[in-house]
Amino acid sequence: MGILANLLVRLCPDTDLSYTIFPPASTYDPERDVPDLTGKVVIVTGANVGIGYETAKQLVLKNAKVYIACRDETKAREAIRKLEAFVKERQTKGQLDFLKLDLSDLDAVKKAAEEFLAKEKQLDLLFCNAGVMKCPPDLLTKQNYDLQWGTNVVGHHLFCLPALETSFTTTGTKPRIMHTSSSAHKMAPGETGIEWSTLEGGEERDRMLEKWGGLTASWKLYGQSKLGNILTSTILSTRYPYLISTSLHPGGIATDLQRHLRGLEAQVTSWLLWPVEMGAQTQLWGATSEEGEGLGGKYLWPWARLGRPDKRALNPDTQKKVEEYLDAQVKPWVG
Repeated sequence: MGILANLLVRLCPDTDLSYTIFPPASTYDPERDVPDLTGKVVIVTGANVGIGYETAKQLVLKNAKVYIACRDETKAREAIRKLEAFVKERQTKGQLDFLKLDLSDLDAVKKAAEEFLAKEKQLDLLFCNAGVMKCPPDLLTKQNYDLQWGTNVVGHHLFCLPALETSFTTTGTKPRIMHTSSSAHKMAPGETGIEWSTLEGGEERDRMLEKWGGLTASWKLYGQSKLGNILTSTILSTRYPYLISTSLHPGGIATDLQRHLRGLEAQVTSWLLWPVEMGAQTQLWGATSEEGEGLGGKYLWPWARLGRPDKRALNPDTQKKVEEYLDAQVKPWVG
């Protein structure tokens, strides 16, 4: 798709076509460009499949110690088995470990963070990569959040802070956190991108979902959560000068996230997607390159380029409101 992509970039330089479906040909090669990561400790959430797996693969290739943070231990162990075989084949010094993490349950999130801190005193890179996409809109987390908002946004917000703060105190170097968002953040509802009545279960939420309709509701809720990823990244970058927090759109990638799509929607989507290996490029660039040091609070898009999010993600009033909301939600689990 390289020739077509470059043509479309010239013809349509500022559209979804040019930076999502047909971005310009990549000049970044993770196997060539990711530096040696010996001594670095990394967590990749949702690394048992898809973009997370490909990200972990490149990190262990460059000798990092990588925690595969997933809810399903069986799937995680299988991913680790395959990655260990890859490490052996390539004769690298990369290490792998499992961290049980269920982002849809804040009790489990806190437990996972505590378990990690009992094992490690540093965390150099955190990829907030796990997520759910376009699931049935009536699904909720254990703490009654919309499943996509609770998993993609609230769970990651609680998980990331303790280990990153400890790491900076221990090493004196800025850890980096990558928030895997999506171009679908443009599907977020309304003027601000956050429909507050839908974040938690209840009658108000039910009425709004009925008003939107099933298919529309699923996409709006997903877009809202992906906008939340960008907002969270900016919030953390502003609040904590000791870390580098960056959000990104990985590209239109064929992954397990599309498992809830059906029929014609699934077929059309599959025609427009890139191989999963491409999906790791942008977040690896942001997390490991020298350029990444200056990308705090920025938004990236494929392939390995500085991008520009929807203007609603840049609204300081929305950022402040989301910050206050998230702080209030995780307060019972912090401290």
